[in-house]
This record gives sequence, structure tokens and C-alpha cells, in this order.
Amino acid sequence: MGRIAAPFGVKGWVKVQPYSEDPGTLMDFGSWRVGRGETQAHFVVEAVQDHGAALVAKLAGIDDRDAAYALRGQEISVARSALPAPEENEYYWSDLIGLTAVNREGVELGKVDSLMETGAHDVLVVKGRREHLIPFVAAFVGGVDLQGGTIEVDWGEDY
Repeated sequence: MGRIAAPFGVKGWVKVQPYSEDPGTLMDFGSWRVGRGETQAHFVVEAVQDHGAALVAKLAGIDDRDAAYALRGQEISVARSALPAPEENEYYWSDLIGLTAVNREGVELGKVDSLMETGAHDVLVVKGRREHLIPFVAAFVGGVDLQGGTIEVDWGEDY
């Protein structure tokens, strides 16, 4: 949901770069998981403030600049159970990763490896025999079957 960019001040506050469209989204959660990969620590958020396009936060147990500096570059996440259910035809990126992309002719193009934000729209990064960058818009993406593990795309093998 974001990352810790740098220490902020000398009392353990950190500057946070949110990944969501609304920087204030992280302000709705009373605790964050902070870390890299599988190594994460749970922190209670003592205070958080809007700071332009970023946030500044005070995490419990992080009481000086050195402790805040040690968190620099680490990812921020929250428990999946704490997130609201997505609306109809909306998906969390993490739900799309790993789905098999199948085109309208029934050809498997590969698996969704990641997504990237381009400003205009999100793009599926599908890796198979080759890499496909497929805009995640209705013109190119049909049905998403989370239970079946597939995503239907209007995309040729040679695109």
C-alpha cells in the first residue's frame, strides 16, 4: 500500500509514499505491516498526518531518527481482512497476479506476473513464451474468473 521513504524529523516519525490514488487511504488503518518480502513487522500507528502527496507517521516503538532510518525503503501493507471488499468489476492487483491469460481463441498467453500503472490505465504484464503488456481496460480484458484462475483477453499471440 506504500513504502517508507525517509525519516521525518528526529523523534522517530517517517515519511511515507502511498501507492494508492488516495494518499489518505493508509490513514484509515490503525496498524501496518512493514518490511521486505516475507520479513515483516507489525506496528501500531500512533499518529499519521497528510503531508502533500505523502504522509508522515509515528509508529509505536520507533522513537528516534536512527530507528526511523532503519525502516527506509521498506514496504507497507495491511492485513487483507482489513481491506474493504472490491466493488463489482474491481479487483485488487494481488488477486490478478497468477491468473492465466487466455485470448478469445482459447490460446493461453501466460500468467499475469505483475501490473504497472502508466497514468492512462493499468497494464497487465503477462509472461509466457514471451512477455505481453496488455492494457487493463474493457476493450482488451473480458471476463475475470478469480475462482477458475483465468482472465480473458482480446490479444493476439503475436502482439
